[in-house]
Amino acid sequence: MAKRVFLIVLDSFGIGAEPDAPAFGDAGTDTLGAIARHPNFSCPNLQKLGLFNIEGVSAGEKSAAPQGAFARLQERSMGKDTTIGHWEIAGVVSPEPLPTFPDGFPEELIQAYEKATGYKVLCNKPYSGTQVLKDYGEQAMAENALIVYTSADSVFQVAANERLVPVKELYRCCDIAREMLTGPYGVGRVIARPFVGETADTFARTPNRHDISLAPPRATMLDLLKGAGRDVIAVGKIYDIFAGQGVTETIKTTGNTNGIAFTKALQTRDFEGLAFVNLVDFDMLYGHRRDVAGYAAAASEFDRFLGEFLPGMRPEDLLIITADHGCDPSYQKTTDHTREYVPCLMYGQPVRPGTDLGTRLGFGDIAATVCDYLGVEAEGLDGSSMLPQIRR
Repeated sequence: MAKRVFLIVLDSFGIGAEPDAPAFGDAGTDTLGAIARHPNFSCPNLQKLGLFNIEGVSAGEKSAAPQGAFARLQERSMGKDTTIGHWEIAGVVSPEPLPTFPDGFPEELIQAYEKATGYKVLCNKPYSGTQVLKDYGEQAMAENALIVYTSADSVFQVAANERLVPVKELYRCCDIAREMLTGPYGVGRVIARPFVGETADTFARTPNRHDISLAPPRATMLDLLKGAGRDVIAVGKIYDIFAGQGVTETIKTTGNTNGIAFTKALQTRDFEGLAFVNLVDFDMLYGHRRDVAGYAAAASEFDRFLGEFLPGMRPEDLLIITADHGCDPSYQKTTDHTREYVPCLMYGQPVRPGTDLGTRLGFGDIAATVCDYLGVEAEGLDGSSMLPQIRR
């Protein structure tokens, strides 16, 4: 029977501040701790897998007999953003942070961008994605302009009203930005942020978001698997994060519920290799918006999915659940990502239940484990396989 790995990233599901969190302005953050105290949080299946048995986790009730193997992973890369986190999960550590622009982008760059796109630019500051529409949306519509903004992350975000700037046209403008943003301006992602509505109190972002990432600096787990003839199925924004490199099939999603449905469907399909899933709503809808109740409810929705998914796993299936960074919804100093440890839960018939791997340095141990399990040489990846320690 073909071996399949389901690698699910709960985007921003951190489990407590890393030792260097103060240097990132994130001392004391704990995404899991924040949501586990809320009445919307009910995660008995994550508990059974060993989530609350992970070293350093003080939330929740430990399982007396965890069904999975579990570890706490500490990020080696110098960042706390989606791109760097996923690259490290795929075996590429980023020793230098991607550039950020806390004062906005240089005026000469914005002027060049206006000339290249043919649109006036508004804002050009770090901003909340919802507040920027309230403050600049009406002006953008009146002047048929683009709203360009950034955050504490390495991003160049472009918002426009779909009625005036059609989605394909906005994507064209973002492609231009991606071509321009190289070298010292080489942000991790250019993000199209289309919105609808006619007034500040009716503006709302649509599901037509589109991320255009930098290409990874070298081969990742995805490239190695594809090169060895394995399937690499990208669900959610995985294709965008890796600029399409190493992907054999792409499944776009509109959010967690849709991504969960596609993952259920994949479980019934025959393939050999990796299904790499990102569930973005944890971060986009609840973490950044500091919505503890929504984040807790989303965790419970995922847990209910696990209740259906786990019994349907085939004998050669391996499930890995992890995250790419934190985004503590209770943290009020900023609305940005938080520098946190992430969980690593592994389950399936090949996995010895109750294996406690403690704290491991580097998300890349996941990439090495996936390659090891699928019989692909992990040459050049940053990380060590956990398979020898978890195998039955």
